[in-house]
Amino acid sequence: MTAHTHPVTARRLTVRLARDARDLDAVQRLRWRVFFEEMGADADPAQAIEQCDRDAYDALCDHLLVIDESRLELTGDPQDAVVGTYRLLRETVAEAHSGFYSSGEFDLSPLRKQRENGGELLELGRSCVLPEYRTSATISMLWRGIAEYIAANRIGLMFGCASFAGIDPDVYAPALSYLYHHHLAPAGECPTVLPGKGVDMERLPRGSYDERRAMFQLPPLVKGYMRVGAKFGNGAFIDRAFNTIDVFVVMPVDLISDRYASRFSVAA
Repeated sequence: MTAHTHPVTARRLTVRLARDARDLDAVQRLRWRVFFEEMGADADPAQAIEQCDRDAYDALCDHLLVIDESRLELTGDPQDAVVGTYRLLRETVAEAHSGFYSSGEFDLSPLRKQRENGGELLELGRSCVLPEYRTSATISMLWRGIAEYIAANRIGLMFGCASFAGIDPDVYAPALSYLYHHHLAPAGECPTVLPGKGVDMERLPRGSYDERRAMFQLPPLVKGYMRVGAKFGNGAFIDRAFNTIDVFVVMPVDLISDRYASRFSVAA
């Protein structure tokens, strides 16, 4: 059995934070497989040689891992056992360095108005799961880990980006318009795509498109965020390097708890 093949049965999933360089390397190789091999992101020569997705933010962030313990027992190598991940960047860490990753795509200034009880902001990023593990069980494990992280770090508000595959927004005109018409964050609390870096989400007038088709176009992760009450920023970022269209997601922490985890996983 190759390192890229996993048994469908006898999976035993656990979730934890990355502990060392081997864990981080496993995360970066997982992200390579999903973002570059599967989704067609544009790799520079060094990345192509190493087959790793890494950047300067990795050293600043905590990395949440979903691990298939049955695979780990077979190989002893986390590179073959890490099947899902999220990258977590706390506000205090971001401000001490170069800021949030998504500040290069969106104006984040409205977010500070929404924090609860003085807690800090948490950016969720680089979310990915191997295709054969895109199940409710894996998503539930990721959100269990996020819920524990929120409690341990006094987080007041979470945010991040969710992606549509490709860079032609008109392909997703119904879906983007639906998010704009029904799930936009309130005025004054709504991050906006930076000038010259994105497109309007309202591609079609309200009432002019089939909302069922719009829902069908939404990626599972976006549907999951919607189910727990998340709101979306104004405008979509065209990420040519990663071959995606990014929408901004704003999520109060009280929407993510154990009682919401199952609802999220069913949606996704």
